Amino acid sequence: MGIKLKNKNELKNIPTKIFCCIFLTLFLCSFQPSPSLKGTWEFVGGIYNGKREGAPKEYSLHRKYNLTGYEAFVIEKGYKAQKYEAGTFVFKGDTCVDTETFSAQPSKITNIPIHYIYTLKNDTLTLKGTLPTGMRVEEYWKKIR
Repeated sequence: MGIKLKNKNELKNIPTKIFCCIFLTLFLCSFQPSPSLKGTWEFVGGIYNGKREGAPKEYSLHRKYNLTGYEAFVIEKGYKAQKYEAGTFVFKGDTCVDTETFSAQPSKITNIPIHYIYTLKNDTLTLKGTLPTGMRVEEYWKKIR
């Protein structure tokens, strides 16, 4: 048993062929699709400066994400949904850079990019970071559609 070569030049080309195969494999693996947040997400709780807080019981907070931005709404039974925030986001590695561009209430973070470490696991989005005020936050959002 053995490899039958047509000529000696084929033996010389084997390292080049192996290199090309490895390079092509690594090149193709580097193109991972960007994560998608597209859809509607509901706030399910968070941790703020080490203190755990659940989602409000009287109303729900929803974020509707598209490819580059979001709008956030307060949903209260019997009332029209009210937009309370909007912004843009971009992924950079394991970081989601979020910039609030609209707030219905006075805000100290409007137009200030905030870097969150994000994880997407099943239908849960976790955003973990430090606000410009120094507050450490970890928020949990569940995809509802």
